[in-house]
Amino acid sequence: MEILKNAILNGLYDQHYRGHELLAPALLDNQFGDQLWLSLRRELLICRGFTWAVAFITPNMLVPFKVVMADLAAKGVAGTIITGDYLGFNSPTVFAELLKIPNLTVRIAQSAGFHAKGYLFDHDGYQTAYIGSANFTRSALLKNTEWVLRVSSATDAALTAQVERQLTVLNQTSQLLDDHWLADYQARWVPPVHPAAKRVQSSLITPNAMQTAALRELHALVAAGEHRGLVVSATGTGKTYLGAFAVKDFRPRRFLYVVHREQIARKSLTSFQRVIGGPASDYGMLTGGRHDWNAKYLFATVQTLSQPEVIKRLGPVAFDYILIDEAHRVAAPSYQRVLDHFQPQFWLGMTATPDRPDNQDVYAAFDYHLAYEIRLQDALEAGMLAPFHYVGVQDYVTPAGELIDDTASLHRLVASERVRYVLDQLDYYGYCGQQPRGLVFCSRQEEAHELAAKFSAAGHPAVALTNTDSPTRRRTAVDRLEAGKLEYIITVDLFNEGIDIPSLNQIVMLRNTQSAIVFLQQLGRGLRKYPGKDYVTVLDFIGNYKNNYLIPLALNHDTSRDVDSAQAETRLPGIIGVSTINFNRVATAQILTSLAQTKLDSMRALRQSYQELKNKIGRVPYLYDFYRYGSTAPQVFANNPRLAHYGSFLVKMGEAVTLSSYDNRVLSFVTKELLNGKRPHELLLLDELLNYGTCSLTHLRERWRAVGAYDTPAVRQSVADILTLSFFDVKAGKETKKARYGGRPLLVTTPDGYQWNAQLADDLGSNPEFYRLMTDAVTTGLTLSHNYDPGQMFTPGHRYDRRDVCRLLNWPLDVSAPMYGYRVADGECPIFITYHKKDTDQRNAVYNNELRDGQSLRWYTRSPRHLDSPEVQQLLAGVGTDQPAVTLRLFVKRSDAAGKQFYYLGTAKIAPGSVREELLGPKEKAAVGMDLVLDRPLTPRMYELLFD
Repeated sequence: MEILKNAILNGLYDQHYRGHELLAPALLDNQFGDQLWLSLRRELLICRGFTWAVAFITPNMLVPFKVVMADLAAKGVAGTIITGDYLGFNSPTVFAELLKIPNLTVRIAQSAGFHAKGYLFDHDGYQTAYIGSANFTRSALLKNTEWVLRVSSATDAALTAQVERQLTVLNQTSQLLDDHWLADYQARWVPPVHPAAKRVQSSLITPNAMQTAALRELHALVAAGEHRGLVVSATGTGKTYLGAFAVKDFRPRRFLYVVHREQIARKSLTSFQRVIGGPASDYGMLTGGRHDWNAKYLFATVQTLSQPEVIKRLGPVAFDYILIDEAHRVAAPSYQRVLDHFQPQFWLGMTATPDRPDNQDVYAAFDYHLAYEIRLQDALEAGMLAPFHYVGVQDYVTPAGELIDDTASLHRLVASERVRYVLDQLDYYGYCGQQPRGLVFCSRQEEAHELAAKFSAAGHPAVALTNTDSPTRRRTAVDRLEAGKLEYIITVDLFNEGIDIPSLNQIVMLRNTQSAIVFLQQLGRGLRKYPGKDYVTVLDFIGNYKNNYLIPLALNHDTSRDVDSAQAETRLPGIIGVSTINFNRVATAQILTSLAQTKLDSMRALRQSYQELKNKIGRVPYLYDFYRYGSTAPQVFANNPRLAHYGSFLVKMGEAVTLSSYDNRVLSFVTKELLNGKRPHELLLLDELLNYGTCSLTHLRERWRAVGAYDTPAVRQSVADILTLSFFDVKAGKETKKARYGGRPLLVTTPDGYQWNAQLADDLGSNPEFYRLMTDAVTTGLTLSHNYDPGQMFTPGHRYDRRDVCRLLNWPLDVSAPMYGYRVADGECPIFITYHKKDTDQRNAVYNNELRDGQSLRWYTRSPRHLDSPEVQQLLAGVGTDQPAVTLRLFVKRSDAAGKQFYYLGTAKIAPGSVREELLGPKEKAAVGMDLVLDRPLTPRMYELLFD
């Protein structure tokens, strides 16, 4: 337990002792994206058992807890919570939900004023306790500023004994939670009265922060003389009120509102009247049954408005401001007739889903003027929507081991065993409120009807609705659900949009995810705020579907097409505001399998991203546009082996790009080697040359200093080696990489500094497209460089491949091809470790790079090597002193499936007593093994991402 001892001494006595991110004492406070819940979750997943003594618990934190407890149950791990009824804070619902967890024992403290807040975890040989201000509530674990001390101690330590004595007393004096106690508590429980904050009663409706920002952009658009604009606003974020504020700001002579449903038009009229005011006679409807032709503010259904005799009666300039709600429908012929007829001063389109799976060009209809976006994540962070707990669980598995997949028969989908499993999961994860009000999405109409019948037979009243049902039947079903006469409405894709059921407290997904857009539409059905609705439970039954990879991308609004990002989003739990994203272990494995079988960055996928962005901005997008609009990551284009550079991609898209052979090679060099932004040094020099043609060394160093970049003779020489291409004078197939990149220096040195070579200067001056592509690559690279620390060679926690490492170490040549596991040169030794070997017969699988204590890795030299080998002697020189001769830099990837990039964990030192010669593999070849101890303790996030 030397690691534990040093960690404790580091935290409580002297920082010179070696710390440990997971074991050292620490003060946790919910800041910097590492919420208290994430720390507790990590402890739960690796513990042998736990005991918590916590006074207050809220239902809104139990859903993510249940996900972890289900995983622990599969491993045979159980725990105990000691809580109480102090002040009546814990509702009977809390105790009822805790009783559903089979591997949890709950005890009720009998002492008056029980107000403890402690979390104890048992591990092999030690215990970890979290003690401080945080109760087990959503606010405390995800949002509030709390102070919680984490401390670990050995099993035989005095602190451990003291904690155990306290828990023994609590166990002995507490009562086991059971149905009898719960019934008694429910009968005597009086909800605590919380002092309400004073509210100034006012009928005045004012815009919130996001609406204010959107109004500012719309005002600027009108002031600039534009006639059309589009606002993207997530469902439930006050889109209608935003439209009313915009109209009030414009002060039109007459206003027209257009939508596809009379119900929406009527509700919007009421909202507009509340915001704008004025006599009721100013407001009117234009629908099948009502024609208020002279109303100042006219609310119309498109079905009525687009009829020839109706639209003819309204002149082209009858309205000076027209708002089209649900504007993603504008491609329909009825809307096109409206757009073609009227000539207002301004058209405003509003929608929650502009990116259509049917490729309709919504942006073009509004002259590509995207005035403002309020996306789902932004709205959740701002508290504009009801928080959700998403739970991805495995779908039902038959006794024969069969899992629901894309080809599952109707019989399997509605089998009684599957229905029972689904209902059990719905009950286990629960809902907010007195009874479930759920919307269930399934894959087929026949399935919807069968499921509704079986739900109802099991005591959960449900009805199926499909597109064959009349509007009256749909409205009746919704009314019954809201009145509590139904628990579930089961449908296919009918309610993806255009339905408003604010009281929904469960969204259930029993189908394959075919589209990220549809997934978010269905999720959004439950996110409208409603009195008493504290959260929404979203339960997704994940089968053996090829599109499972879409789920984490949709939930995190990740359009980067970066595989590593998608894997991280799947492995690590997500938190958006106080909403949580949770996958159980089996569902995680299914999604990762789907990711491994999907090529996110295929040419077809890139073509789709390109067309979507082109539709959005109304012109050919460049790499910086993809970054700016949060689309495909520019690095994905750069890393594609089928593309020399972005210009070659534009050619594949049918755009006219004419470059000379030399210009193609230079642009390929900048794209492949520098655009990733992993250091800004070369990019800043290229930026100066693109803007001014020359750059002095003094000015270049000033620019480095301005961005905090490190400046040494070695990096100055390295930049020269890179931009003269001497670094690339190594074989790469039939030619050198230098020849592949043009064969001559991009720049020449002058007495004053640097300038382009003559041909490059001429080509940049004479070919605007070449200049634009070069500028785009450099600008994008400089933007991406903000993700890295320019003050050091490598940024811990970021990814690098072997070629990056050779360049950033300022080595004179690219020796990445023959480097393999490591290389010792110039006092540096980068070490590349693949932690999980895919194939045990693989050559490198004999090197068991075991993570022994969360801080040190067992590592082996290549074979044959002996203790007296020159290379080994270089590595060992100065070991045990403060100045080892060689700096070891550790790069790790989880498996070969992670591609060519490795996470940089930082520098490491060789543990002196760990070095020994060993015989490895079936051929028993000699190698030298040693423990590499990280200078910077591994963060919990990296531990979970790479080693867990």
